[in-house]
Amino acid sequence: MAESENRIPKATASRLPAYLSYFKGEAEKGSVYVSSASIARDMQLSAISVRKDLALVSAPGKPRMGFELFRLIEDLEKLLGYRRYTNAVVVGAGRLGRAILCYEGFELYGIHVVAAFDNSPAQIGAIAGKPIYPMERLSEIVAREAIEKAIVAVPKESAREACDALIAAGIRAILNFAPAYLTAPDGVQIVCVDFAAMLATLGSPSSK
Repeated sequence: MAESENRIPKATASRLPAYLSYFKGEAEKGSVYVSSASIARDMQLSAISVRKDLALVSAPGKPRMGFELFRLIEDLEKLLGYRRYTNAVVVGAGRLGRAILCYEGFELYGIHVVAAFDNSPAQIGAIAGKPIYPMERLSEIVAREAIEKAIVAVPKESAREACDALIAAGIRAILNFAPAYLTAPDGVQIVCVDFAAMLATLGSPSSK
């Protein structure tokens, strides 16, 4: 590793998961090497930015060949911690929550979404081989399965209650898909994702 994780600029760090996804896709096509020019073209970045980013996380590319994909993937996975799998749960087993349970993309980033929780008895059961538990079992399952992260996929009016239950159970990283802005005490990270707000910004002058 060229630099330690805490020396990587935030702008570069924000691009690393996208790089990893791209490199894995190229490897699946049978590619062994990839050039900075190809990466820049496909990911709509400048070649200079690509070279600077990759110089911080992996070995230099080879002249006339480019970067070795296997090495790039290995170094990025180590840096991002994807070889240390993290268990996560979903609170809310409605349509969105069930879609999240079925989504296989989390595994690419070292995240196992192992279960969901819901207050409605009608939702209890399983989907995609993953159990859906009643909310009263949240603390038990979080402790038993060493859960570190959670996704909130409940209606707006239930978001605060769901978040508080997760924090009380020991969760310290929450991705909130409910259309409600949530805050948390120090030591707990919450990222709020508002689909409608994000869609509204697409194509607007400020997003260009």
